[in-house]
Amino acid sequence: MALRSAAAAAPRGISRLFSTISTSHFVPPPSPAAAQAREKAEPSTNLFVSGLSKRTTTEKLQEAFSQFGEVVHARVVTDRVSGYSKGFGFVKYATLDDAAKGIEGMDGKFLDGWVIFAEYARPRPPFGQHENNMASPYGRQ
Repeated sequence: MALRSAAAAAPRGISRLFSTISTSHFVPPPSPAAAQAREKAEPSTNLFVSGLSKRTTTEKLQEAFSQFGEVVHARVVTDRVSGYSKGFGFVKYATLDDAAKGIEGMDGKFLDGWVIFAEYARPRPPFGQHENNMASPYGRQ
């Protein structure tokens, strides 16, 4: 309320700035509980790893995660032009137990100076279905 009275006493230009502030239209950011309520992927041997440094290589990723179990495959997703990491990758373990240990051991830890996050990978949507509900970029589907 103090903001509105300050805006009323201010010159017209400043009041216009404050006129867009309204508590009836304010939508607060999601709470941490809401962020945690986001759908979790089913446990699998495939992990999604985010927060990777641009300098992280597939070899470094595999080496870091192999401390917690048998890594079958690891891949850092890279930019086609620069060859640098896009900041995420995947690690596939031999067993579910190893994957759980990998998440426990690496989630929130440092790799190449960056804090990384590990979680179970979500399966890809079937071909032709768009995960973000947008129309096909090619017109027809």
